[in-house]
Amino acid sequence: MAGILDTVKDLGRLRQIVQVLIRHGFGEIVTRAGLGSLVPGKTKDESKGTAAERIRLVVTDLGPSFVKLGQILSTRPDLIPLDIIEELKKLQDQVPPVPVAQILQQIQLELGAPVDQIYARFDPEPLASASIGQVHRATLQTADGTREVVVKVQYPGVDEAVDSDLAHLKLVLRASGLVKVPRQALDAVFREIRTRLHEELDYCNEADNVRLFREYHGERHPWVVVPEVVSERSSARVLTLTFEPGDHIDELDGRYDPALRDLLGERIFRMFAAQLFDLRAIHADPNPGNFAFRPDGTIVLYDYGCIKAVDPTTLTAYRATIRAGLDEDYPAVERGLLDLGVRNPAGPAIEPDYYKPWRDAFALPFVTDQAFDYGASTIHDDVLRLVPGALKRMASFQPPVELVFINRMIAGHYGNLRKLQVRGRFLPLVEPYIDGA
Repeated sequence: MAGILDTVKDLGRLRQIVQVLIRHGFGEIVTRAGLGSLVPGKTKDESKGTAAERIRLVVTDLGPSFVKLGQILSTRPDLIPLDIIEELKKLQDQVPPVPVAQILQQIQLELGAPVDQIYARFDPEPLASASIGQVHRATLQTADGTREVVVKVQYPGVDEAVDSDLAHLKLVLRASGLVKVPRQALDAVFREIRTRLHEELDYCNEADNVRLFREYHGERHPWVVVPEVVSERSSARVLTLTFEPGDHIDELDGRYDPALRDLLGERIFRMFAAQLFDLRAIHADPNPGNFAFRPDGTIVLYDYGCIKAVDPTTLTAYRATIRAGLDEDYPAVERGLLDLGVRNPAGPAIEPDYYKPWRDAFALPFVTDQAFDYGASTIHDDVLRLVPGALKRMASFQPPVELVFINRMIAGHYGNLRKLQVRGRFLPLVEPYIDGA
């Protein structure tokens, strides 16, 4: 296994990763991966908890870039065992903030002046903390008075750690045998993740995304609120936006009665269908913290770092596959999955009736004549029951690179609609987009 270590550029970081793995009881994985020589004689630990719980602790201990990777992998049941996915989902709201002194220093480095010369007021307590940065409220002095803003600040050094951590994570996953997909497929997925992460780390790119979505939704969906970029107070690692308050999905009070929740659910659905099929660029980070709601039925959309552009060829195949599924045309489903890169053309053939239970699970919100109740939905349980059969056919499938972030969006919003306990008929909402070209 010496050859593995020969390919590593940052042995210090890999040694730290190995130490954290051992501390949480994964000495066996370290040994299996051929990494035990990095910490001789330290491969045992009496850590408690399930393996999935301990993996979440490992990810948390390894810092912001690993937390971001964990969040992305939490939507990949084709790569990661389901019990681990359930734990990784908890990472969404468990990111401790960094000391404000580091944030103030980062702002000064990026904007060229002390914070008190840039903002009339800067709240030292973060409004939110995420995997690669945190958000603070502030006030700007303007010619007309003051303006309330939020300041998104990237954690120092996180951009430098991403490539190294991606390489180390892929090495551990591959060498330990935890992920049983072909090397070429795993490499392709990690390239896609790397591309999105580098875009997310460039706040100038995010500012452009905010402007794109503000223009698009402003012209078509007045009930979608997109902040405005304050360009003169922004840089590659600091982004200042107008403050747009709203209520978090976990804190909706009695003003949000069932009718309003249904309206919000319908609007979430319409918003993302429009992004996917019309704008062809999706907000691909469906973390509940990236949305807020108002009693007038508007939706506030935050965080534009992870935006996935969808190419026309993928979209054409996606439309055709959805239509084939709704029509129960399983040969056409097979062709669509081949076009999308889900089916491995070199893998064993799949019997046509294999797709039926998957279709029945995913199509349920669109084929019932009654209002579909997301609050009582069992789609996730139905899919879990199908996974053992899918594992037996892994050679017939491969991770669909172009769908990584589309699937992330869909899985995340399934959870959001469940939390809202939305009821409604969704086929009339999506059908015009499926059948439109």
